[in-house]
Amino acid sequence: MPFKYSRTVRFQDTDSAGVVYFANILAMCHEAYEASLAEAGINLQSFFCYPKIAIPITHADVDFFRPMFCGDRQIIQVKPRQLGNSNFEINYEIFVEGDRDPDMPDAPPPCVARANTQHVCINATVRAKTTLPPDVMRWLEKWGETIEIL
Repeated sequence: MPFKYSRTVRFQDTDSAGVVYFANILAMCHEAYEASLAEAGINLQSFFCYPKIAIPITHADVDFFRPMFCGDRQIIQVKPRQLGNSNFEINYEIFVEGDRDPDMPDAPPPCVARANTQHVCINATVRAKTTLPPDVMRWLEKWGETIEIL
């Protein structure tokens, strides 16, 4: 089941045309990622300041389907998926509350953007891949998909 995060688009998120600046959508997604970690019981201070383990983003992409504006109420769905014993991806779907088709008022709002980030777990000292820690595996089980590594 995906994690759902709500936020309001702020003026600082927008560009001179008044729409969300393209690079800021990744910051919004990362904000939702952090909230999903905290909701799963992960201490963010120790997670992002691990002395031995780091989980950097190795790839990111975004597709936009319509502009987002200051004041829009966003719902960001966080859907992580394990890719291997040392890596995972997160698929994000961004919706705007109240953005509904007038001909279908009971339908869910359409997705206004999708993003994807891929992460790898490394030993921060030697910069080599290492297995995902137990707290990350619990987070994957809570909000996304895990795989059985043979």
